[in-house]
Amino acid sequence: MRVHGKRRDILNDVAAFNKQNKTIGFVPTMGALHKGHLALIERALKENQKVVVSIFVNPTQFNTSEDLVNYPRTLDADIELLSKLSKEIIVFAPTPKEVYGDEMLSIKYDFEGLENEMEGKYRPGHFDGVGTVLKHFFTIVNPGKAYFGEKDFQQLQIVKKLVEIEKMSVQIIGCPIYREESGLALSSRNKRLNQKQLSEAPLIYSTLKQVKKDFGTKSVTTLNKWISEQFENNDELKLEYFEIAKVSDLKSIKRKQKDTKYRAFIAVFAGEIRLIDNIALN
Repeated sequence: MRVHGKRRDILNDVAAFNKQNKTIGFVPTMGALHKGHLALIERALKENQKVVVSIFVNPTQFNTSEDLVNYPRTLDADIELLSKLSKEIIVFAPTPKEVYGDEMLSIKYDFEGLENEMEGKYRPGHFDGVGTVLKHFFTIVNPGKAYFGEKDFQQLQIVKKLVEIEKMSVQIIGCPIYREESGLALSSRNKRLNQKQLSEAPLIYSTLKQVKKDFGTKSVTTLNKWISEQFENNDELKLEYFEIAKVSDLKSIKRKQKDTKYRAFIAVFAGEIRLIDNIALN
């Protein structure tokens, strides 16, 4: 397994793979790898001859310097984990300068309103940072397929729109959410949770499951009110938002319509640690 920190080295590998007509899969990560990441990588390995995994904590998608500083960084452990998985993995772990050059600036994107919903409301500029770094990575790696988890469903939809805007040929593959036995969606941020927070955090998914169960018989207003009640007296978890939205444009709804696909989205703070999740409703 090869590990590169320099753009020129990964470009050389990619050029060699292209010359050999080898298919390339790409899994972008910010490290602190867990079983959810490994599920994405394992699927990529099944569907491609070579797989590039990036490990890069992207500064331009964080809204607070504190969150950026506190984000877990476990590069040595991540590399060891990947080395046991397959020799066909190439790790790209660059510095910000290798990705952005001398100016670490985000491109201002118009994702046709997708960037203004949910996460976009609470994390202004976040998706510009995501779009910018992925444009750089897609250009460098030039993959046939790139793999993203549905835990970040809004991001998944925005990446699909990014590829359309930039006229790139990469196929974006969405993969199911990987969960703990408790139901908590796996996230690198989970490593920062204390035992009390870990014991309470499964409430996030259990409420989503109940919303899915009740979606056919109860109004959106009733479901929104019920969700708020589940968190208002919880000392460990504070609800930031809960929204039921159309899959097509991610706009939140007040009333259901026939022949329309919906998902429920939630963001919760456990102390200073922000957790998100979502579920398909129909």
